[in-house]
Amino acid sequence: MEPARQLRRLVTGYQVTQALHVVATLGISDALACGPRDADELAQATSTHAPTLRRLMRALEGIGIYRSDDEGRYANTELGELLRSDLSGSLLGWAAFVGRPPQWQAWAALNDSVRTGANAFQSVHGMAVWEYHRQRPEERETFDRAMTSISGMIAQGVVDSYDFSRFGTIVDVGGGAGKLLVTILARYPDAHGVLFDQPEVVAAAPPMLVEADVSHRCEVVGGSFFEALPAGGDAYLLKSIIHDWPDAESIEILRRCRRAMRDDATLLLVEQLIGQGPDPVLTAFSDLNMLVGPGGQERTLDEYAALFEASGFILSGAIETGTQVFVVEATPQAS
Repeated sequence: MEPARQLRRLVTGYQVTQALHVVATLGISDALACGPRDADELAQATSTHAPTLRRLMRALEGIGIYRSDDEGRYANTELGELLRSDLSGSLLGWAAFVGRPPQWQAWAALNDSVRTGANAFQSVHGMAVWEYHRQRPEERETFDRAMTSISGMIAQGVVDSYDFSRFGTIVDVGGGAGKLLVTILARYPDAHGVLFDQPEVVAAAPPMLVEADVSHRCEVVGGSFFEALPAGGDAYLLKSIIHDWPDAESIEILRRCRRAMRDDATLLLVEQLIGQGPDPVLTAFSDLNMLVGPGGQERTLDEYAALFEASGFILSGAIETGTQVFVVEATPQAS
């Protein structure tokens, strides 16, 4: 592809993001789960305008999300299947989240963040993303579904790559609806879990726990990781938590973990590492997303080691999972 055309595609990438957001919120891939349908049938199923929907489908067919036959019927491709709500590893929740106005408006202020170092979301909306979600339950629910979607992408890789068998009780700190913890408990039938997150977040967990038949082995606890954490776990697991926060808050969260932990317990962070993993470019843009959204950052392994030292831990190592994330392991410094 000639450079100008390639650059133009990159420059207009936001159009792809929004088109994917629309079909995610409409449930187009779900509507195609049972077989091909033409634009009129899809429009009836999704309460949309058929001629305009046909234009949207044509664009997404061009980038490999859907395909059409000679009769004008559309079907999911392998990529389109990943926008179904009923499949493991679905990115539906993430696609529905990133196209929401609060995220777009924050990204529009990236220039200001680069110039000043300030968090774009705070600058645009006048409050941190967490307070914004607290005041707007519908935005929090969309965000929570996005996080469950991302967890579904990496959960199997984490379980396949890291041995959790030595842990009797695993405390999942900031574990959302419990997707990663459920996957671990399903693999290790002798393990018990504690799912810890804000009360309104963990309220969504019971159906997933029941469906996986692990509810009898998992305690659900509401609270804040800036306050006291459940004590006595063998492992404290934090997936995509520390990258949300600047250094000072990250150290405080880790110190709260250390206070809850025995000297022989293990700390496990599931995070991306700058410059590592199968797609370093994806991690680099995730780092920008942390700048624009929650105000944190992706880090190198050395930067995590520094956070550990400041909060009472010693880095043990990082285990590849075959996904974008690593399991970064640390042990408590002696009391």
